[in-house]
Amino acid sequence: MKIGVVTFPGSNCDADARYGATVTGNEAVQLWHKDETLPIDVDVIILPGGFSYGDYLRTGAIARFSPIMNEVIRFANDGGLVLGICNGFQILCESGLLPGALIRNENLRFVCKDVHLRVENSATPFTCAVKLGTMLRVPVAHGEGRYTAPQETIDRIEANGQVVYRYASPTGETTADSNPNGSMNNIAGIMNERGNVMGLMPHPERACEPLLGSADGVSVFASLALHVAHSILI
Repeated sequence: MKIGVVTFPGSNCDADARYGATVTGNEAVQLWHKDETLPIDVDVIILPGGFSYGDYLRTGAIARFSPIMNEVIRFANDGGLVLGICNGFQILCESGLLPGALIRNENLRFVCKDVHLRVENSATPFTCAVKLGTMLRVPVAHGEGRYTAPQETIDRIEANGQVVYRYASPTGETTADSNPNGSMNNIAGIMNERGNVMGLMPHPERACEPLLGSADGVSVFASLALHVAHSILI
């Protein structure tokens, strides 16, 4: 599997994302924000974390108009797998590939710590290597990670199974204390209705080695590899 990781001006997790992709034996290539075409053999595109274009205007607002985003949107609309992490999640919402928005954390402070996530849907390309309800420990690092949307949108994505990850306590309870940013319904990651585009605020690429305190993030990259391999076989 070949994973393309986009680098925007201000990206600071692109190298980490490329490393995370290779942990499970996949090939990772760098894509530049000014690129107007994608490699024809890329299987997955990752929009990494960071501060694209300095987060001017608002997070992801300028990156959404980068030349490569035309290709990312086309790729997604054609069924290609797209993963947005942190700032990448914000870009996906700005581009309309995912519903809702990410706004200032409820406490108005930057939060940087490990959190626990509960897998809410294991029948996705991003979670198929783990069981429903699995608890993961991964870090967050953001100032604008509070997921919000109109109530009817929240009701729809909940009913459709589009909530992929939810902030929870270590034992799996969705409490206010386990929610680091005030996201509605403790939502940490969602996917589109088609199931090929996912955004999440926590950083799985920063939890790919036991030496870092957790290797739980590997499950995202392993799931993508498993899904792509199965797709090739059928």
